[in-house]
Amino acid sequence: MAGLAFDPAVSSHFHVFCFEKTSVETYKTGVNIYSSQTGAWSRRDGGIAEKVVLFFYSKGVFLNGMMYVIGNPNGISNEYALLGMDMEGKVRKTIPMPYGRRFGAIGSSQGCLLYGVASVDDNNKTLDSETELWCLKDCDSEEFVLKHTASIDELISMTGEKYRVAGIHPDCDTIYLVSRGGDTMVPYDMQHQKVGCILNLEKNTQRFLPYVPLFSESLADGDGQ
Repeated sequence: MAGLAFDPAVSSHFHVFCFEKTSVETYKTGVNIYSSQTGAWSRRDGGIAEKVVLFFYSKGVFLNGMMYVIGNPNGISNEYALLGMDMEGKVRKTIPMPYGRRFGAIGSSQGCLLYGVASVDDNNKTLDSETELWCLKDCDSEEFVLKHTASIDELISMTGEKYRVAGIHPDCDTIYLVSRGGDTMVPYDMQHQKVGCILNLEKNTQRFLPYVPLFSESLADGDGQ
């Protein structure tokens, strides 16, 4: 799993985090960190956090000087927490995820960290027809706040598919839903409760990365700081 730590509004320099698989015996995760300022990689071998196994199907999200990743506290496979770490790879905060036994997608949007996930009923069972968007408002927040809840019954009736949250738009409260079979992707506007255009994908598509244009222009600032 890898993550890019880059904020062009602050500096043209960046860090790249490359995480190794967590050892289930020692709960240690090696992480290699590249700094564009030094032009070199450095390695950190310490435990990412006490008895936490990183979830490698997630992604790293950089916000307000910290890299956020999702892990399993105490090695319990069905409980998740958000880990915030500094540019030295040291964990500075551990935040419980909404519905700890359910897995969704994190993303940076409008200056906040958002988490999209399927709702659950009173018996903690997944509601395929309902999706929620949670918000971690600032770097001092220690818990998520529910921002939107939306029914996707219309989408399910249109396609006959069940969906999971695969991504979050960086500039608005739109999530990207992918069918369980990985055949289709659909943007859904959580604020206005609107289904976007349905995009057909190759069979069994599972991993997605956001496209961020104009990084080259951001890096070409005049002072090189």
